[in-house]
Amino acid sequence: MNIHRSLAPLCAALALLPGGISVADAAAPRSTAAAPVFEQWRETAHRGNDDLLVAGLGIDALRSPTAPAFANATQPTAEEARRRAIWSSWRGIADLTPGGGFGDVYGTLQSVPGREFSAYARIPGAGHPHRVLVQVPDSFDAARRCLVVAASSGSRGIYGAIAVAGSWGLAHGCAVAYTDKGTGSDYYDLDAQVGVQADGTLASQGALAFVPATPHATHGIAFKHAHSGDNPEADWGRHLLQALQFGLQALDRAYPDAAPFTPATTRTLGVGVSNGGGAVLRAAEIDGDWFDAMVAGEPNVSVAGAPPLYDFVTQAALLMPCALLTQQDLPQPPLHAQAAAAGSQRCALLEAAGQVQGDDTATQALSARQQLADAGLSDAALRAGAFSTGFDLWRAIAVTYASAYGRFGAGEHPCGYRFSAAAADGTPGPAAAALRATWWSEGSGIPPGSGVLLVDGNAAAEDPLRGLNCLRTLGRGDGPDARRVRAGITEAAAKAPRRGLPIVVMHGRDDGLVPVSMTSDRYVGFARKAGAQIAYWQVDSAQHFDSLLAFPDYRARYVPLLPYMFAAMDQVWDHLEDPARALPQDARIQPTPRAEAPLLREQLSIPAARSR
Repeated sequence: MNIHRSLAPLCAALALLPGGISVADAAAPRSTAAAPVFEQWRETAHRGNDDLLVAGLGIDALRSPTAPAFANATQPTAEEARRRAIWSSWRGIADLTPGGGFGDVYGTLQSVPGREFSAYARIPGAGHPHRVLVQVPDSFDAARRCLVVAASSGSRGIYGAIAVAGSWGLAHGCAVAYTDKGTGSDYYDLDAQVGVQADGTLASQGALAFVPATPHATHGIAFKHAHSGDNPEADWGRHLLQALQFGLQALDRAYPDAAPFTPATTRTLGVGVSNGGGAVLRAAEIDGDWFDAMVAGEPNVSVAGAPPLYDFVTQAALLMPCALLTQQDLPQPPLHAQAAAAGSQRCALLEAAGQVQGDDTATQALSARQQLADAGLSDAALRAGAFSTGFDLWRAIAVTYASAYGRFGAGEHPCGYRFSAAAADGTPGPAAAALRATWWSEGSGIPPGSGVLLVDGNAAAEDPLRGLNCLRTLGRGDGPDARRVRAGITEAAAKAPRRGLPIVVMHGRDDGLVPVSMTSDRYVGFARKAGAQIAYWQVDSAQHFDSLLAFPDYRARYVPLLPYMFAAMDQVWDHLEDPARALPQDARIQPTPRAEAPLLREQLSIPAARSR
């Protein structure tokens, strides 16, 4: 474990440029040994009505479905793009509804003044960079130096972990380092040949964050997760490590009189949820005392020797619309009548293809359900999976990950899928300038969404399941395309964490997107066999998306997972500060959803911190 050393108080801070103007051409800060070279350095100041944590947006603005405005709808400034990106990231991850508890029971939404440092980082051998960004609050104490390091959840942009790592780390006076882990919202418009610059603004040339190499398509949209050719998931751990290294360099720049900042003198905590949680566990494999501890929530993680999550995703895309007919009282949305009609149609198609058995819809649905049960999916996870089914997330995820695993460029998808902007009538077409201007701030990193469509190039009335079956074959077949995909899946499998590194993993037992039985259950057992120091919190009545608790039916059934992330970080931090305080222990947590009442801490049944 790293040793935190007390240092003399800071004598003088680095002078800020007026208004936080870009300093991309400034000299690079002092480097630590073997640290990567970071390009396109920028430094900006964020105080007053443009702070680090909420970009000057109050709780009412964060709750509003109306995005912060651009003065010029087609050409937002860097400040406007950043503010909207932070608004979108908060809304996509956290439950901010009145009575939901964020800011009262857990977390903070208080304004945090400070500075941001950002750059491009590159994994050796990768064709494209990933973004790294460090927030340094004015409250940072160089005598008690600490750095929280996080990867974005899902495939989100650089602010995709701000509601977790930012809210906790900045409130503790720590610097917070982020990476988009090679995914993110750096969409590229193939028609207009326009991409995104380091500051989030649009450009057709220069140091863009992502430009697809020799795309086979000249129309539509390319994005980094699907079309970089780098299989970013294979390097998520190294992305997180580079974010840590960038954080140390940024602190050297922010406090030159207290430099160098190193892992031996700076307390470091790795944090992430969903794909970000997977990145945390992959970083735990890396040799060296880079991190003092890790906290991973609902991690997307697969282990060698077990079916990968891609296999379940493609199975769910095919079977779940039919299998959901076996479940009563599904959470809303999606609307039950629409889901039932789509499910009945899917059952008939599957039966005709020989993929389920039965002479009637009810029997066919039971056949589909049994196949998912055999894969390890519980009834609770199936019920929560209704959202992903109703909103076509399974197919979107499968298309993107198949492209990434196989390293297929834009226009090369073996199942004929592509992405396009939505024209005014909703059909594929060139992107309007005002739509293109929103992508970096609002894109999830996996379309469809934000005016980008997923287009099935092989759609055929005589075989409506052709595309889905093709996606499934890529994970199971023996053709050259399938071998490419399976090779990428193998590259992304987790290895054992290094011994002695404290790790806390938590997961909702009702997770319908990243089922706990196929991810955390397997990883924890695998890691413990390798001698890992790991605690496992299993949370009943928690599903994957805290933001869905904005819907009344969801908050009547489920509790948010983020309070447990904050509690685990608190307990781990207390142990790092005072080893007499015990690390978290295993817990099966049985909370009570709040329904329409304000959330109370006692309803969450958070495991109590212990002393040794």
